[in-house]
Amino acid sequence: MQITIQTTAEDHRIARLAAFAIGLSLLEAAIPSPLPGIKPGLANIVTLLVLARFGLRAAIWVSLLRVVAGSLILGTFLSPSFVLSFSGAALSLATLALARHLPEKWFGPVSLSIFAAFAHIAAQMAVVYLWLIPHAGILYLAPVFAAAALLFGTVNGLITAGLLAEKQKTDSVRAPALQS
Repeated sequence: MQITIQTTAEDHRIARLAAFAIGLSLLEAAIPSPLPGIKPGLANIVTLLVLARFGLRAAIWVSLLRVVAGSLILGTFLSPSFVLSFSGAALSLATLALARHLPEKWFGPVSLSIFAAFAHIAAQMAVVYLWLIPHAGILYLAPVFAAAALLFGTVNGLITAGLLAEKQKTDSVRAPALQS
């Protein structure tokens, strides 16, 4: 008996975007970190782009596929590293789900990226405190992680905003050409 799975164009798009995010995660895993847990979060740019262009459902799929597949490739599936990554992604997605309803006039890709970065690190610190290192001393690292979240959240948000603006400019140039 042969099982056939029907896929849609959206399934293919999500798979391509997730593969791109996984590639960025693997690239990032090869970059040495000054402190465990501090990474630029390059794959989050893909999640933000997907959220802006294709909606929350697609962004959730891309992000969760990235976390699971990336951990399988790196050999960290169900390890503490996976739990930290998954919890950070889950709280970031929940934060983005709420924050995307804020007025676009004041809250764009940069602020959404910063919110997501802070949510990600907050979830990771909570997991570390509640599960791995239940000691109040972990809070001494909070300013360092908050600074990294602000820095990388801002940079990733600016990159996302630039890519979205470039896409919008490209679309506006193509539209008149298609109409003639």
